[in-house]
Amino acid sequence: MTDTTTRALRLGTRRSKLAMAQSGQIAEAVRELTGRPVELVEITTYGDTSREHLAQIGGTGVFVTALRDALLRDEVDFAVHSLKDLPTTQPEDLTLAAIPVREDPRDALIARDGLTFEQLPDGARIGTGSPRRMAQLNAWARTLGKRIETVPIRGNIDTRIGFVANGELDAVVLAAAGLTRIGRIDEATQLLSPDVVLPAPGQGALAIECTAVNADLAARLAELDDPDTRAAVTAERSLLAALEAGCSAPVGALADLQADEQAVTELHLRGVVGTTDGSTLVHLSTTGHAPASPDDVSTPQNLGRELAAEMLAKGAAGLMGERAL
Repeated sequence: MTDTTTRALRLGTRRSKLAMAQSGQIAEAVRELTGRPVELVEITTYGDTSREHLAQIGGTGVFVTALRDALLRDEVDFAVHSLKDLPTTQPEDLTLAAIPVREDPRDALIARDGLTFEQLPDGARIGTGSPRRMAQLNAWARTLGKRIETVPIRGNIDTRIGFVANGELDAVVLAAAGLTRIGRIDEATQLLSPDVVLPAPGQGALAIECTAVNADLAARLAELDDPDTRAAVTAERSLLAALEAGCSAPVGALADLQADEQAVTELHLRGVVGTTDGSTLVHLSTTGHAPASPDDVSTPQNLGRELAAEMLAKGAAGLMGERAL
């Protein structure tokens, strides 16, 4: 019988270059933490094989189901997800053991000829599969007095950047965190300020998940948790959940913990919902108390719900298209 304290831990991951890179980083951290070998178990998800646009096949949650099924069948011991892909409802039989320190949450522009968004010509074609990005990019273009065409695209990072390299598109917008994790952030021609484009809730953060019954492993993985990152993404995801919006809805959110000279005192949350043509945006922010302790999830959750209620009162519901049931 294999000694469970020395056998390799099986880490479930998607097969994409980005997923393998970020899972590899977590695997190394878990090896250092536990002294046990970690092997990557590659799992193909429906989101990886379908060529339809994400919004049509259920949003980014389609990347998660196969990994969670593998956990529940005991084919893997833990899984690594991009947090922005996780549905906001957490299954009772799985636990979010750790959310490590977040990478840069911003979106990044990769444009031809080294251009910034402000320098793109009128009518520029910008590729993105995200209704959230479409809404905010179109709204930004309007403030600059120009028009852009947002083009729905799918594919891995190499494929998307290739659309610019081969001249098919003037630019693409990707998560800065993903570019950083595969060593291509230097190709970004502009990092988009959250003042003009808010990221997806949880963008830049990773989620390490295992089964709830595997309490010993969950406790070890919890040592990789970053309380500040968890507080911020909890507020962002609470906003998304309270809007009853799925992870493919045109919702952006970003929370920041703000400190005085002694300690973190405040949690600042910004949210946006808009029509994909950018003609209407509801953009609000709020500030509340920072969580009293790492275990305090109700404080960031309540902040997200409060901001969602304000956004709904301003007409956010009518801007999201079909709302998730």
